[in-house]
Amino acid sequence: MIEKSSISDKKWHSIGNEEVFDILQTSNNGLKFTEVKERLARFGPNKLPEKHKVRIWRIVLSQLINPLIFILIAAAIASILIGEGEDAIFIFLVILINTFIGTYQEFNAEKSAASLQKLLRIKSKVKRDGSELQLDSEELVPGDLVYLESGNKVPADLRIIDAQGLEIDESFLTGESQSVFKNSDALKKETVVADRKNIAHAGSTVMSGRGMGIVVSTALDTEVGKIAQNVSEGVSAKPPLIHRMAKFTKKIAYVIIVLSFILGLLLHWQGMDIAGIFFFVVALAVSAIPEGLPVSLTVALAVATKRMAKRNVIVRKLTSVESLGSCTVIASDKTGTLTVNQQTVKKIFLPNGQSFNITGEGYNGEGEIFGEDRKLALNDPDKLQELKRIIEVSILANEAGLYEKNGQWDHHGDAMDVALLGLGYKAGISPSNVRNTIRLIGKIPYESEKKYAAAFYKRAAEIHCGLKGAVETVLDFCTFPNNSINTKEKILRQADELAANGYRVLAFAEGIASHFSSSESDLEKRIPVLQFIGLICFIDPLRAEAKLAVQKCKNAGIKVIMITGDHPSTAANIARELSIQSDNTPIVTGKMLIQSGSSDEQRFNEIVSMTSVFARVSPQQKFEIVDSLIKSGEFVAVTGDGVNDAPALKRANIGVAMGSGTDVAKEVGSMIVVDDNFSSIVSGVEEGRFAYDNVRKVIYLLVSTGAAEVFMFIMAIISGLPLPLLAVQLLWLNLVTNGIQDKALAFEAGEPETMQRKPRKPSEGIFNQIMSKQILVSGFVIGAIAFGYWYYLVSHLGMEEQYARNLVLLLMVFLQNFHIFNCRSERKSTFRIPLIKNYWLIILVFAAQGVHVVSMHIPFMQELLRIHPITLREWGTILTLALPIIIVMEIFKIFYNNQKPHL
Repeated sequence: MIEKSSISDKKWHSIGNEEVFDILQTSNNGLKFTEVKERLARFGPNKLPEKHKVRIWRIVLSQLINPLIFILIAAAIASILIGEGEDAIFIFLVILINTFIGTYQEFNAEKSAASLQKLLRIKSKVKRDGSELQLDSEELVPGDLVYLESGNKVPADLRIIDAQGLEIDESFLTGESQSVFKNSDALKKETVVADRKNIAHAGSTVMSGRGMGIVVSTALDTEVGKIAQNVSEGVSAKPPLIHRMAKFTKKIAYVIIVLSFILGLLLHWQGMDIAGIFFFVVALAVSAIPEGLPVSLTVALAVATKRMAKRNVIVRKLTSVESLGSCTVIASDKTGTLTVNQQTVKKIFLPNGQSFNITGEGYNGEGEIFGEDRKLALNDPDKLQELKRIIEVSILANEAGLYEKNGQWDHHGDAMDVALLGLGYKAGISPSNVRNTIRLIGKIPYESEKKYAAAFYKRAAEIHCGLKGAVETVLDFCTFPNNSINTKEKILRQADELAANGYRVLAFAEGIASHFSSSESDLEKRIPVLQFIGLICFIDPLRAEAKLAVQKCKNAGIKVIMITGDHPSTAANIARELSIQSDNTPIVTGKMLIQSGSSDEQRFNEIVSMTSVFARVSPQQKFEIVDSLIKSGEFVAVTGDGVNDAPALKRANIGVAMGSGTDVAKEVGSMIVVDDNFSSIVSGVEEGRFAYDNVRKVIYLLVSTGAAEVFMFIMAIISGLPLPLLAVQLLWLNLVTNGIQDKALAFEAGEPETMQRKPRKPSEGIFNQIMSKQILVSGFVIGAIAFGYWYYLVSHLGMEEQYARNLVLLLMVFLQNFHIFNCRSERKSTFRIPLIKNYWLIILVFAAQGVHVVSMHIPFMQELLRIHPITLREWGTILTLALPIIIVMEIFKIFYNNQKPHL
């Protein structure tokens, strides 16, 4: 009987086949059924833990756990204590609206992103007790024998015991874009995951060949499972907006407490009774607290979420919307994010010195072939004839398939073989026609040990042999006449130069096979002396829009770094092409990071900060790189699609998963880019910045109007006048103006120059110099106008207080109606921003004014708010009194922009 503890830490890649059988107590016939039952009970099913379904009550609770909400609840309780139940009702209504909007948006986002834990749910062909069975992968246990064939998903971590041309795509786990040829040879203990060629990892895909492996790890013990467990135990960095709003809320709370205490003492000194002081302090708190901020903030983020969805970015949590806009670094995966993750033929070199460039990308036949003269090869019969020979060999010595059906391209087989078939279509040579017209007699499939594939076919009366494979291997089969312009050494040098530039290179040769025998065991011996016919170069091409997207990030002051498990030379070539890396910037490898010591050491952090390209790094190292960047003060966005990206995605301030990526990556990502397009990430950055700007506009409006109310109260106290507004009127004012019209600022389209600004410093709060000055100036002006009118009505005209409050309340509504236009931009004149860009602004401003005017004619509202109708002349006078707030703030913007043109 084997125990879980006895096999969980084994270095299976370093153990020979026979010893693997002994340790797992299995045989070539597989496990006995009785043993399987015991092991299933002992090891558990081969699946990752299920994610708990989204619970609405959890989302509701997350909406309520907010410092600003706590302050509102405290204000409501205080209102109840002094007998002002109407005030409390208004406050709780605000909380209810905010909670509903936030819950609705986040619940829908979670449903859009629902995807998880399907990675290991696959069928497998298994040998048990001498019988071959088709089983669900959940039923596998350590010691099971699993057959692998082209197209299979690997169901668990397997130690390969037999491999025949077995090629597996592990890019989801290792980040390596090239498929890996597997064998059964034991390796050194220190061999890293990406180089363990005798292990087939759970969730990877068999691209070609066949083989058999013994299950050595299941569920959480697999490499996928270990990463999933690390992710579940990891701690995510808080979104920037959470940090800034927390600081903002604390400041608001401190200011309210200090003001309330000072004014309470002042009123006590003036002889006011304790009950009256308490009533006033509550009224002051109500006026100063931006009750509408939670709802407005939620609406602003919800609007941005919908806009992002239209640009192919699904946001799973509202607070993450702004995070992309705040990021100072984007740490991007290479494969599938910056590149298309589909090998594509880009260059052909013929023995006569001719070369060709091929356009198009991906597994399809869309593209063209150009000669050195930049003319289409298809228009030149001589060039086409030269190309035809090497293309036909590439089609015949090929086990893949590529077909177009109803405008869609479908493929199967090895990535390089599929790319070669795409080349055939681009040359106007149909692979199916070649295979139908040239009679194939025999094939030698590609195997990693041989490093070549061959096809024997009949042309006219002769049997020909076509060969493709590694350059050095193919050249060993070739002869070079003394008068040839090529030599073996020259071709090898050319291939090395191409490889250094990130290309994968295959050589091709052809010759006549005399004395041919179709016996498969004899085919290798029948390969004749061949003639070299050319090199074909492949690359995983850049996404067409990636370069522009990276440049936009640079213009926005965002550093883009590449973190990949791929080969350093490939990473360097891509980074140079994207301008991520300059010629002087070193490439840091996983080995270099190990040599630098622990991630907590200064040397490690120095290496991380000095480069923009990391290659051959493990998932843990990617996590440590991101952690180092965050600790150095950066706001980091991490993009990725593989399981290997999951720990870093979770650690980041904002994790961005690719839509075609693994379920594990999508689960931990805060956002999902539906189209896998790096430019969509940049669109997300732009929308994030727009969202943050709109949040600031809302805060500017709410805080400045709150400050105006405080100024009005203070001036009334100093002058010995009664309070200009009652507490219930203050709440109504905040609800009917800011509570309605501030939502319009959430729909602002954003200013074009937003993406030309550097990211805000991580240490910077919501308030900066310009916002603080605007709040003080506008708050003072609004407060002074309102108080001046109150003073005029009460002291000069001797008007009855209730009627005067009615007029002052309408004036404050007008002032806030006009002031919202000032808030559309911190720097631009309100007259330079077309109203057509935000028609909601006009609608909601008129709605706010209309609701208040209508309320003045409704008996219930008249009694509740102590208001009543006024004359048209009074309405016109009050409108005119409110206009100066526009004029003053226009002058302020002109003056401030002249003084601080760089802000």
